[in-house]
Amino acid sequence: MLDLGCGGGRHAFEVYRRGSDVVAFDQNENDLADVATMFAAMRAEGEAPHDASAETVKGDALDMPFEDASFDRVIAAEIFEHIPHDTAAMAELYRVLKPGGIAAVTVPSWLPERICWALSEEYHTNEGGHIRIYTRAELEAKLKATGFEIGPHHHAHALHSPYWWIKCAVGTGDDDHPLVRAYHRLLVWDILKAPKATRVTERLLNPLIGKSVVVYLRKPTGAGNTE
Repeated sequence: MLDLGCGGGRHAFEVYRRGSDVVAFDQNENDLADVATMFAAMRAEGEAPHDASAETVKGDALDMPFEDASFDRVIAAEIFEHIPHDTAAMAELYRVLKPGGIAAVTVPSWLPERICWALSEEYHTNEGGHIRIYTRAELEAKLKATGFEIGPHHHAHALHSPYWWIKCAVGTGDDDHPLVRAYHRLLVWDILKAPKATRVTERLLNPLIGKSVVVYLRKPTGAGNTE
């Protein structure tokens, strides 16, 4: 399983915990060092099955150092909105996925992202920031043109959208603002406790203001690779 653009590694940690052989891939050396440390800690504490493996690899999403058809599964969470040549990165994802393999791609949802852009120019002009806002139709069209079969989709993380709206309104770098700190504490509490009330609320709100849209893809069986 490839976690493409792994960042802090939360998806990689979970699939490792579930027994996958996982490769956490990113171009940020500091993030990868932290991820490698966590992999080692999980291994030492027995938090992953003994026959599962986990490693980090540094590289460019436009030219990944993997053979064709290397992975059964790929997660690409919140990366394509950062990449100028997004279709080239999609082609690389297609190349390294095995025929019949499944990928999960997420990008920021159109409406919550549009609100963030309207509230803050800094949000989308910082170096390495978001350079485009996808509609689901646009994302799926680009992935289909790459060669993927488009599967189901859903929205997620509705409770995170107001947090980013607040940050954009008060300044994206002002993590000490009282409203930002209070809402962050709420999110941490929700993640740790997962109370039924907030879980139900988020499920109801996800189709409307879910921060992310998740699209599932399959590389056709017997497919070749894009050029």
